[in-house]
Amino acid sequence: MRSRSFLVALSLLFFSLAGSVRAADDERQELAVFAAASLKEAFGELAKTFEAEHRGEHVLLNLAGSQELRTQIENGARADVFASADLRHMMALASAKLVAKERIFAENEPVVVVPAANRAGLTRFEDLPKAKRLVIGTPEVPIGSYTVEILQNAAARLGADFAKQVEANVVSRELNVRQILAKVALGEADAGFVYRTDAAAGGNKVRTIEIPPELNVVATYPIAVTAGSRRPEAARAWIDLVFSERGQAALEAAGFRRAPAGGIKTR
Repeated sequence: MRSRSFLVALSLLFFSLAGSVRAADDERQELAVFAAASLKEAFGELAKTFEAEHRGEHVLLNLAGSQELRTQIENGARADVFASADLRHMMALASAKLVAKERIFAENEPVVVVPAANRAGLTRFEDLPKAKRLVIGTPEVPIGSYTVEILQNAAARLGADFAKQVEANVVSRELNVRQILAKVALGEADAGFVYRTDAAAGGNKVRTIEIPPELNVVATYPIAVTAGSRRPEAARAWIDLVFSERGQAALEAAGFRRAPAGGIKTR
């Protein structure tokens, strides 16, 4: 009886240890990619490509506002790659020595979106004061800071009253660009500032209004391996995929502009 109990205990110990080894192995094969919410479609496609080309790999995409991702990394969250929608949050992590050398891998462009029904009757950027329910990003999120810059440009060219009227109609400030898109698509807002890529993702639920080139800004997307990455080689392989012809084509298909030649290093 004691012998049987000993064998049962030994078997349980074996399976427990085997499970621990498998769990550790699974963890080693998981690549944590922290990416701005606007990269959802493009990085989702690239994750499938990466997993198909690297047997046993699983790409864990953490999609959120760049400022949220930065905060998570600063507080010790496990991340192997960080892809931001602006340089500000990347450079903050660089200053804290939490990321390696960053490279610009894509560019984007803000636009205004309105619901498909467009009950406010907006047809051009100059109509924006007619939007009684405007949704924008918080100043900390990249789309929010880009919006501030655009409205400053508008104030200089279209008059301070234009910018004041627009700002007076802001009813919500969101933590990432997809929350803005969702509120507009659901008709909970008359208009919102998003990226061109998000407008494309919105399909027939939204209409796009172009921002005049002289008022608009370029959204720059840098990417880097995190200093705390447990899998730096896999992280570099992911970045290589992003810069490859297939990676750039996937980004372009989602509405991004291709990276500058060679991927500019910012420092």
